[in-house]
Amino acid sequence: AKVSGANKAFPAGRVRNAGEQIDIVAGETLGSPDQIGNLLLTSRDNRPVYVRDVADVAFATDTSDVLVSTLTRSATSVTRVPSVTVAVAKRAGANAVSVAEAILHRVEVLQGSLIPGDLSVEVTRDYGETANEKANELLYHLGLATISIIVLVWIAIGRREAMVVAIVIPVTILLTLSASRVMGYTLNRVSLFALIFSIGILVDDAIVVIENISRHWAMGGGRDRRQAAIEAVAEVGNPTIVATLTVVAALLPMLFVSGMMGPYMSPIPANASAAMIFSFFVAVMVTPWLMLKFAGRSPAHAHADQAGGGMLGRVYTAVARPILSSKTASWAFLLAIGVLTLGSLALFYTKDVTVKLLPFDNKSELSVTIDLPEGFSVEATDAVAQAVAGKVLELSEVRSAQTHAGTAAPFNFNGLVRHSFLRSEPQQGDVALNLSPKSERIRSSHDIALDIRQRIASIAVPAGTSLKVVEPPPGPPVMATLLAEIYGPDGEARRKVAAKVEAAFRSVPFIVDVDNSYGQPARRLRTTISTDDAEFFHVEESDVFDTIAILNGGETVGYSHRGGRQPIPIRIERPKGERTLDERFLTTPIPANVLPGDRGVVELGDVVRVADERASFPVFRHNGRAAEMVTAELAGSFEAPIYGMLAVSQAIDAQDWTGLPKPSIALHGQPEDESKPTLLWDGEWEVTWVTFRDMGAAFGVALLGIYILVVAQFGSFKVPLVILTPIPLTFIGILGGHWLFGAPFSATSMIGFIALAGIIVRNSILLVDFIRHAASPGRPLGEVLIEAGAIRFKPILLTALAAMIGAAVILTDPIFQGLAISLLFGLASSTLLTVLVIPAIYRVLRT
Repeated sequence: AKVSGANKAFPAGRVRNAGEQIDIVAGETLGSPDQIGNLLLTSRDNRPVYVRDVADVAFATDTSDVLVSTLTRSATSVTRVPSVTVAVAKRAGANAVSVAEAILHRVEVLQGSLIPGDLSVEVTRDYGETANEKANELLYHLGLATISIIVLVWIAIGRREAMVVAIVIPVTILLTLSASRVMGYTLNRVSLFALIFSIGILVDDAIVVIENISRHWAMGGGRDRRQAAIEAVAEVGNPTIVATLTVVAALLPMLFVSGMMGPYMSPIPANASAAMIFSFFVAVMVTPWLMLKFAGRSPAHAHADQAGGGMLGRVYTAVARPILSSKTASWAFLLAIGVLTLGSLALFYTKDVTVKLLPFDNKSELSVTIDLPEGFSVEATDAVAQAVAGKVLELSEVRSAQTHAGTAAPFNFNGLVRHSFLRSEPQQGDVALNLSPKSERIRSSHDIALDIRQRIASIAVPAGTSLKVVEPPPGPPVMATLLAEIYGPDGEARRKVAAKVEAAFRSVPFIVDVDNSYGQPARRLRTTISTDDAEFFHVEESDVFDTIAILNGGETVGYSHRGGRQPIPIRIERPKGERTLDERFLTTPIPANVLPGDRGVVELGDVVRVADERASFPVFRHNGRAAEMVTAELAGSFEAPIYGMLAVSQAIDAQDWTGLPKPSIALHGQPEDESKPTLLWDGEWEVTWVTFRDMGAAFGVALLGIYILVVAQFGSFKVPLVILTPIPLTFIGILGGHWLFGAPFSATSMIGFIALAGIIVRNSILLVDFIRHAASPGRPLGEVLIEAGAIRFKPILLTALAAMIGAAVILTDPIFQGLAISLLFGLASSTLLTVLVIPAIYRVLRT
């Protein structure tokens, strides 16, 4: 009261003097420790007692329960220094690279002025730099794919045709980028991958047109080049239109995938569809003109057998003739292909090919979250954080570490979803790990994370401590990879069921970092006032509570305004080391009116009672419904939640549930009836469920759209079924490729499969259209089928190779590897089989 009363300055009116009004300011604010220390409190034995006599007054840092430090490793030791972390986020739509460069330039300018010269600055996370590196890498892959496709056309068709492709690809890409800008997409990792993915299919129309023009020029027939080019484009015009629309019909429904994966992956179907549409117009309008421009006036000279398919046509004829020699041979071939397709699908059942939403990326950062039991001090948390950092810095791939005790590390998108910014209790901490650049290490960040998890398991920590290794997610972040929500009639029932579920989690070897949401309630001391004693000593309850608050938490009694931007708080508090429940605490004097009009003091222990108790359990709600959560991560061969869910379900079935109702298991949607316990799987499973459900629906819509287009093209309801038959054949290559690379079947793999449906159907359309036009009364069906396959095999193979080249350059990317494998191996198998399966089906169904 003395300090706050003396620390006042306020307007006290105005006075007039010689016609002038002068404002009066009463009092002044305290500006230095000496001013506060010289305040008179009372007198004792006729001697004044000042603030400095009963308290130490000094400028000091905030004594909040936060400890932050940076650790770096040298050749011989680990250096630890206190630190402060400043995180800066860019606005939506801003260029991350330019923003990061501007920030670093500003920091450099401020060093020596706002930033003291003896203060070192270290950049621990620069998303602008990583975005720039990734963009440059992808642009390199884009150029590599373009050059490779040009070389392919040069070798397979000719120099003139390669020159046409060299113009067609940049024109189509520029048109696609313009459309992407109009649609509101930025140039980011996913949109660049969409361009690389599109590079292989956007030349399909051009290759078909170029190859057919070259074939017609080789046929001669007394036509000039212009007339032959017109007839060549007209011959493949209708099937090319339908084939282009089938690819768009396969891709476009993926735009409507809901959940967090929808916006994440939307640039792929949007940009690829735009590329296909632009590529068609370029193919039928620009490509013939370029072919004529580059052809010159010389007459066409070509190999005599080029019109019949050339060498590739002869190879096809040699392979196809035995298969198409009879219905029996065709049936045997189709049966063998069917068995091979079913065998490839069996790889899912045997778990030789696993499934996962998205595989882990190779990042430059990791973190370890620390949760001690409630009640532990920030010093104890910091000690564990230092032990973790010291153990992790033994790895050569870890460049530095920042420990945060009592506060959260600067959060990213993953931390936003996991609510890490709320981690501000003394028993909570984070260790942010900065890895060396990818080019300087052999292991991926995921492999390093697995190693770190094993290393920190040997650290001695208090019982009940949870140490979790957190990796930046490759896609949409979730609370935990494996998350079980327990619903039930009341908190006690939910916690009992959750404890059994947690035990089931811990019994599965590949489930790690197991934790729960309720923990163990912290110990606390409840101080209550004895009403009788307070009345006897005439003690005011407010004086008791104010004294207890100041002794244990401190109190801000005012602010010192010293001309700076921020006023300095004036706080009264005990040193942290003296905040204990001991005799000194209980003998603290408090004011009392012992006799009417006679102010005295009594000891705090005379009027309060202290009881030891446990705090209540926390209450978590999901969409308004109370639930307990059991969380975990997965490590090892099975890192998708479905495998952990199946293993936990088996463990729950094997448990003894005597005296406790066994929970029912729900895969999606909160339970309607909470009178009985229910386990709802959430976390990554929820994103996986929504993503694959919507992508499956998109695939169904794509098939329906393709079917309608083909019905309109051929005027038949049966022919489209024949054309759609090769789609399942893609599984042979897709799953075989995933097994060969040891890669999981992911959401990007599914995108590749759906895109393949459109690509394969376009090949089938070109083949069936030629068969229908080549067929004539009296001509043997086998001869027609072999001729159609021989002539169309070259353009079909070239378009497939172009798409495979586009996929091959992204094969090393951890996230989009599934897309690359699906396109590369799926196209290889389905292309080679389509030109045999379609004729074989015709051979079986027709005479």
